[in-house]
Amino acid sequence: MSVSVSHAYGIGLIAVIVGAAIGIGYYQLYYIPEYNAKPIIPEKVLNPGQTTKISIIAGSVNQDQQQNFVPKKQEVQLGVDNVVVWTNQDQAAHYVTPVTAYKDSYSGDFGSDAILPDKTYQFVFTQEAKIPYYCKVHPWMKGEIDIVHGALTS
Repeated sequence: MSVSVSHAYGIGLIAVIVGAAIGIGYYQLYYIPEYNAKPIIPEKVLNPGQTTKISIIAGSVNQDQQQNFVPKKQEVQLGVDNVVVWTNQDQAAHYVTPVTAYKDSYSGDFGSDAILPDKTYQFVFTQEAKIPYYCKVHPWMKGEIDIVHGALTS
């Protein structure tokens, strides 16, 4: 008995290999770069004329102190003052942690590492949002940042 090998098997195998190569090539050359690309944001939003400053005041580590993030609630406008800087004026390290995870489409994940005394944490907000936040080691410290559409972004 003789075994006959069909040419269709070889052609089918080549088609599968070529199809896989095209799929992998598309994924690596087009899909991944486009998926990871940062959005195009107007220059006036990335570099607004003003910076918003929030202080973590001295004594914030004390749970009985009512003031910690000053101001506690801050509204910022895109293209006006949407670069926000938190400055730690306390003697303990603090964090700026969103209550629920927040990811800005341009700047990435919002939330700081430990902000040591006399150090700062800066974040550029590029889209409208309302973000309550707190210090994860001192949960009584709470604040909110409200990013609204600015007059200059119209």
